Amino acid sequence: MDKDRERALAKRVGRAIAGQRRAVPMTQEVLAEKLDCGVEAVSRMERGAIMPTLPKLIEMAEVLGCPFYALIGVTSDLSSDQAMNLARQLAQVSPKDRELLMGLVEMLANRLKAA
Repeated sequence: MDKDRERALAKRVGRAIAGQRRAVPMTQEVLAEKLDCGVEAVSRMERGAIMPTLPKLIEMAEVLGCPFYALIGVTSDLSSDQAMNLARQLAQVSPKDRELLMGLVEMLANRLKAA
């Protein structure tokens, strides 16, 4: 994996961590304490300055009370992973809203294909 792709991945993972932490809600200080690390380390992970290790991500998911894929599944740039994330999002809305969202996604995809 090239360095640009690694940096982009670290930023996406960081955004996912921050989003899950805020959803709990939990401060960086509390998360750092529960992970037995410094607040600066949590801040650097959330900014994408450093990539947490796999064991640290698993521990983070446990502490935040979220599934592991919530921290990494949404960060993938693979279309199959992105499709699974969209499916999870669609499952949370009503059938009528799903129909609306699918129409918007189709319209955008067709427009972007043509460009």
